[in-house]
Amino acid sequence: MRDGSWSEAVRLTQRSQRAIQIKRFYKNVDIGEAEGGWQLRLDGRAARTPTRNRLIAPTRALGERLVSEWAAQGEALDPVEMPLTRLANSAIDGVANTLVETRADIAAYAGTDLLCYRALEPEGLVAMQAEAFDPVLAWADEALDARFILSASLIHVAQPEPTLATMRAAIDAYENPFAIAALHGLTSLSGSALLALAAARGAISPEAAWRAAHVDEDFQIRRWGEDEEAMIRRAGRWREFQVAAFVANEFRGG
Repeated sequence: MRDGSWSEAVRLTQRSQRAIQIKRFYKNVDIGEAEGGWQLRLDGRAARTPTRNRLIAPTRALGERLVSEWAAQGEALDPVEMPLTRLANSAIDGVANTLVETRADIAAYAGTDLLCYRALEPEGLVAMQAEAFDPVLAWADEALDARFILSASLIHVAQPEPTLATMRAAIDAYENPFAIAALHGLTSLSGSALLALAAARGAISPEAAWRAAHVDEDFQIRRWGEDEEAMIRRAGRWREFQVAAFVANEFRGG
């Protein structure tokens, strides 16, 4: 499901980010226990999502991080500096209503997972891919009993149905909308359901997963240098990835 309800939720969040800058309208931020978790409160009043749902974090750690985001805002709210709030909005307003579809979207990446497509040359890139990808594939084999077939270059290879079924089961184990939204973010930002699951389960650090997702790009940077605008965009995506990993790790295994 690369379109439909999930995309609509993302577009809603993006529209809210592009809205006219909002002046900070509160002084104090805290959380309080509420049905379903921890309610973010602004000057004692319940904070709400763009579609007016209550902004409730399912764990105290997530609630406290939301407090930090909102407390750190200056005279005007800057959505770019509020990645957890954006993820929470997507989880509450979108994913909570499209659990099955969002899980299916994540699982679809397993059929063409980034880690399965290898360069034949140059030698340096081949070595970098092997170093970054092989440990994750070995983890999937041992921990998930999922064995993937590798492909040379960009030639498509169909993965065994038992492997795809195992990946679907691992993804379907996640039930909380925050966890699923985080796993979707990890997958779409890295291009790999394998890297997303490994990072979500703590089998690989967020930093290592991010490096693995950018092996090809980093190889080109070593050869030709950095593009400043591209690196700025990458830094923004890295912040999103870090937050998604933090959220996913609150739900280790489900």
